[in-house]
Amino acid sequence: MPIRDTFWNIPHWAEIAQYVAAFLTMAIFVAGVVRRIMRWRQGRPEKRGGNFWQRIWFMALQVFAQRRTLDEKFPGLMHFSIFWGMLVLAIGTAFATIDWDVTHLFFGFQILTGWFYIVFELMLDILGLLAVLGLGMAIQRRYGTRPERLGNFPVKKLAGDDLYVLVMLSFIVLSGYLTEGLRLAVTQPDWAVWSPIGNAIAKLFLSMGDPTNQTLHLVIWSLHILTAFGALLSIPFTKLFHILSVPLNVYFRSLEPAGKLPAAVMEGGMGVKEWKQFTWKQLLDFESCTRCGRCQDVCPAYASAKILSPRNMMSKLDDHLWSNGRALHGEVISSDELWACTTCRACVEVCPAFIDHVTTFVDMRRHLVDQGSMDKMLQDALANLGRYGNSFGQSDRMRAKWTQGVQPAVKDARREEVEYLWFVGDYASYSATLTDVTRRTAEVFSKIGLSFGILFDAERNAGNDVRRVGEEGLFEMLVGKNQQAFAKAKFRTIITTDPHTYNTLKNEYPEMGRVLHYAELIDQMVALGQIKFSKKLGYKVTYHDPCYLGRYNGIYDAPRRVLEATGCEIVEMPRNRDRAFCCGAGGGRIWMDEKDVKDRPSESRVREAAALSGVQAFVVACPKDLTMFKDAVKTTGNEQTLVVKDLIDLVAEAL
Repeated sequence: MPIRDTFWNIPHWAEIAQYVAAFLTMAIFVAGVVRRIMRWRQGRPEKRGGNFWQRIWFMALQVFAQRRTLDEKFPGLMHFSIFWGMLVLAIGTAFATIDWDVTHLFFGFQILTGWFYIVFELMLDILGLLAVLGLGMAIQRRYGTRPERLGNFPVKKLAGDDLYVLVMLSFIVLSGYLTEGLRLAVTQPDWAVWSPIGNAIAKLFLSMGDPTNQTLHLVIWSLHILTAFGALLSIPFTKLFHILSVPLNVYFRSLEPAGKLPAAVMEGGMGVKEWKQFTWKQLLDFESCTRCGRCQDVCPAYASAKILSPRNMMSKLDDHLWSNGRALHGEVISSDELWACTTCRACVEVCPAFIDHVTTFVDMRRHLVDQGSMDKMLQDALANLGRYGNSFGQSDRMRAKWTQGVQPAVKDARREEVEYLWFVGDYASYSATLTDVTRRTAEVFSKIGLSFGILFDAERNAGNDVRRVGEEGLFEMLVGKNQQAFAKAKFRTIITTDPHTYNTLKNEYPEMGRVLHYAELIDQMVALGQIKFSKKLGYKVTYHDPCYLGRYNGIYDAPRRVLEATGCEIVEMPRNRDRAFCCGAGGGRIWMDEKDVKDRPSESRVREAAALSGVQAFVVACPKDLTMFKDAVKTTGNEQTLVVKDLIDLVAEAL
């Protein structure tokens, strides 16, 4: 069963014109791609090679299996349908063309014959229908229900770009079906039933009278071919470029720990002043954004004040690469947008293109810090950190004041060897509202038999948020001071109650060895039978995942297992684990003025917890969370219904 009838009514001049058009299309396509690559090459060099098979496997999961894209059901299935429908149609068309114009013409044989051809026709028909359904879902979503995240583009041409893509792809599929239907109506092959959609269209034509209008068929076929070539040559110049850029972006994603920021740009000042100071991979990030808006949906800065939209930032940066005469800072990206970011990494976690928004924002923040462009509160906090080693502006001699009266006395790890060095952190050391919890933590550590000590006045802020603010020089100074203190102490493992401290000590300090969050340690000791709780609490609680413990370091189960071991019943909030909503304190936001904020992230989170039936306690595992949420419980009027507790409070009670 040959496929000669596939080319029924296509004259030789049309076939020749088709190949001329194909050649011109590929020339324009290649020129467009080269233009993009040359633009990336103007960015700073960055090594993103190695681990070839690991990268290939991950790319297959994310690009072909669409794993992250399918995290959201409707848009995920929509994109999956369009992707696989159009991909199979494109491959099938190319295969049929090669089979007729190469293997048949030059070698005298065909692959598409017999049952193989029937299966081939059936597959294309079904996958074409899948593409139609996906495109219908896309049109309904973008122009029917139209969620907020799909509107208000900062660059006007983007809305037209989206419409162009949907119209082009829809016409390609529908005109293909019409061409197929006319062909089957005339040729009426015995296998037509295996092309169900084409056959149905053929019957429709037959019911309308004589379908042998060859001019109509040739016109539709010609428009179909021209539209397909038009879509192909437009790929490097439209949103369709994500077909190429996203697989590359997924392949070249960073394999470093999520909590490790790249070093600062030091050319002509600190940070990124103009787009050529971004790395080539960051430029690829900008051009991989599909403007799906998932990042905007989970962004606490957008939810609270709509100052920052990660989607809009990527769109504006991409547009800036191709526009002239505008300054990156001020004209393209405002300082308010950059300072609004909490570095919670929720945007990175949900992005199906694996764009790293946070690193880009921090690079631009570094320039603002270098220029002194920041609010007064942040400036004061950084000055205190530089002078005193803490953001409270208090003497280092006051850092361990909380230890007074604690029994047994807390050891000085610089004077006697301990197994665990407790890096306490600023908030747990200085905040008057947190010292009770800090003392209780020391008592729990003693009760469970830990050999632990602290650095007393030698400890400095670990620098996690200092670095994410963009003060790289101050971060390096704090690292140096703390390393000097570590060198004088004798210990095996560092333990901390602060996820921000935990992240930077574990991922950004050189050769720190074993670093544990206290939830990890208690979980391990419970599992080994080294901790036995004498009391089952029986509380119904909800747990908030700290950004720097969860999304940055993947620690979700340990705190929950500890809660369950104390006899608590956990009721999960709608946004939990890697989708947990940020408290709003990260990235130095806790040191900044909150202006034009309608609904603080911490207040939104407290209302989410308060809406859970029967929950008695809102459990946290971070001093900053404790600070933010205790305040939010008051401002939202939930003091009588919801109590904010640190995980250590429940551990202490169960002991």
